[in-house]
Amino acid sequence: MKHPLLPLSETMHYILLALKEPLHGYAIMQAVEQMSEGTVILAAGTLYGAVENLSKHGWIAPVPGEMGRRKVYRITDDGERILAIERGRIEHLLSLYEMRG
Repeated sequence: MKHPLLPLSETMHYILLALKEPLHGYAIMQAVEQMSEGTVILAAGTLYGAVENLSKHGWIAPVPGEMGRRKVYRITDDGERILAIERGRIEHLLSLYEMRG
């Protein structure tokens, strides 16, 4: 059964990819901007809405034991599975571009 959030938005792709290493909110914003070569700049509200949504679905989780004001997140095994599904979908699309020139 297809998940209702699939296909992922560009923003969610970038956030999940960024969280392959544990990061706090501002660091996620910086990583997304860098990975997208400046084409995706997340506002704080957009980021925290996406983080809340990704957390609710169990695709990211807070890193236990982190201290301080900043919550640090990481991708979960379920999040990795979602990225693998999306990668397969995108690779299929790319193969169609190559076949159909």
